[in-house]
Amino acid sequence: MKYPITLDALEVLDAIARKGSFAVAANELFRVPSAISYTVQKLEQDLDVVLFRKEGRKAVLTEAGKVLLEQGREILDATERLVIAAKKTHSGWEPVFNIAIDSILNFDFIYPLIARFYEVLPDIEINIYEEVLGGAQEAITSNRADLVIGAGAEAAPSQGIKYQKIRQIEWVFAVAPGHELTQASLPLSRQLIEQHRFIVVRDSSRNQAPQSHRVFSKRPVLSVPSVEEKIHALCSGLGVGFLPAHRIQESLERGRLIALPVEDTIPIDTLHMAWKTTNKGKVLRWFIEQLSRHDFI
Repeated sequence: MKYPITLDALEVLDAIARKGSFAVAANELFRVPSAISYTVQKLEQDLDVVLFRKEGRKAVLTEAGKVLLEQGREILDATERLVIAAKKTHSGWEPVFNIAIDSILNFDFIYPLIARFYEVLPDIEINIYEEVLGGAQEAITSNRADLVIGAGAEAAPSQGIKYQKIRQIEWVFAVAPGHELTQASLPLSRQLIEQHRFIVVRDSSRNQAPQSHRVFSKRPVLSVPSVEEKIHALCSGLGVGFLPAHRIQESLERGRLIALPVEDTIPIDTLHMAWKTTNKGKVLRWFIEQLSRHDFI
């Protein structure tokens, strides 16, 4: 199918609309005025619409012209981005880079890092995603992310994934002030804990069965989308649950949450950065080098 709207025609429309004159647009595009007029007339004939009207010496877009140019500029911008992306890919810099961060981590560490990256390469598109439980692992195995920060246990080496340890996570059983468990004998037994509603963070996996960890309750759970929301729900007294100690230090110090010892030993988790070994992109290398020097503790 042959389309009458070309990039050249859109550039001509854009120049005329900005300059208000066929002659001035021709000068900007290094063309003769007759060539500009021909391009507009040909486009109007092919589309069977009027794109410009004369107001004195000025060329003004019609309503049809405004619609065409408004969306046409999006095409021009997308084309420019495509050219930049092709050049960056050719030079080894990924034009788009996806980072998945497990909800167990606070995201504050990533923004200063991205700011430093933009000082070097401001035109790279970066996407940040929050993942939970199995979703972090799935993000790297399914190529949803180029880099995962906060992945749990290492997968089989055959999957071609490199893991780098970043920190360990200690878990704390917490309740809101005034919760009846604050009056119970310590340490809390599993039999006592399981009588209460647990607040859990939903697994963000899309293609595998959802996981759940450290849930002892026999009652229906309250499911929330992130660790941050789990903290809010616990502070509101809506249930009980285990939280990463580093995320609730302030809440414990201010008395919004109370940590209670439990009989069962809660294993310490190890978090990793993870990426595909086949990914040789320069953006990935840059982030790995920077994050390797970052103290996550």
